[in-house]
Amino acid sequence: MKPAEARLRRALDAADPNIRLYLLYGPDEAASRALADRLGTALGADADRIDLTSATLKADPARLADEAAAISLFGGRRWIRLEPATDDALPAIEALFEAAAAGNPVAAVAGALRKDAKLLKMLAGRDDAIAHISYLPEGRDADALAVELARNVGLRCTPDVARRLATACGGDRAILSRELDKFALYLDADPSNPKPLEQEALDELGAAAEEGDLGKLTQAVFSGHPQAAEAELARLASEGVEGIGMLRALGRRALQLAQLRAQVAEGDSVERVMDTAGKAIFWREREATAAALRRWDPDGLATAIARIAAAERRVKSPGFAGNSVVEQDVLAIARFAARRR
Repeated sequence: MKPAEARLRRALDAADPNIRLYLLYGPDEAASRALADRLGTALGADADRIDLTSATLKADPARLADEAAAISLFGGRRWIRLEPATDDALPAIEALFEAAAAGNPVAAVAGALRKDAKLLKMLAGRDDAIAHISYLPEGRDADALAVELARNVGLRCTPDVARRLATACGGDRAILSRELDKFALYLDADPSNPKPLEQEALDELGAAAEEGDLGKLTQAVFSGHPQAAEAELARLASEGVEGIGMLRALGRRALQLAQLRAQVAEGDSVERVMDTAGKAIFWREREATAAALRRWDPDGLATAIARIAAAERRVKSPGFAGNSVVEQDVLAIARFAARRR
């Protein structure tokens, strides 16, 4: 763990009274929210959480400092969660730092910020604030995240199982957490009664996140049903699924179809390709996969893969505009598929 992250976690876990504001930002918004929740956990289940938005503070810049100095009616602890944290909140944050007293900490959650963002400049060099960027986990980091989240709900993962989970969920913390909650319930596991999570359990519950959270979206997109895809996008967004998770699920599906379609281009029939694919295709997806192989050609899949990759690069870039941009790209691919039906 890097020193800056270690300092952040120590401060959060101790609810350090010297820290007035935590700015949690970066492309992995789920991780930022999890860090904010860590502050709430440190303050205790009885602590009052005050939720504010930047739009609210723009209209009333003094409110943040007032809430930070307020005393609970029942004498308990309080903390403020500011989401989303944008430039609209700058006057309010400045007033917070200028206030004589601010006993209630603020956890401000933002998305991707530019290195020269005004919020970051305001916090630079301050001893009473911490800014932390959360990157999307990849490779070993994603595997380690799966192991950590599994341990939190009483599950023990082998490296292979952790890698399969992380890959299926696109490294998305929110999806991983929901999947692991499902497995913990299925195995009757909890931190006081840990159980091993093995490949068989993943097989029995069905392709991890692909069949659950994201399977319907990938099927709607590559089957050429834009309206169904739009409905799935709205559902996933309402459940807190980040755009990066959606893109990675679509990317994996596109690559799988491209590999299978290459066999068709070499002379195999769709039926032959499906028969030889074996467990590489989840049984519930076999019919949809066969239909997609008949609909898509290698050039079309190459176009889809390139667009998904470009969308993911935009998601990771500073100043990313949010899930609305992801939705435009996803629906564009679904409409492209519709024209091939």
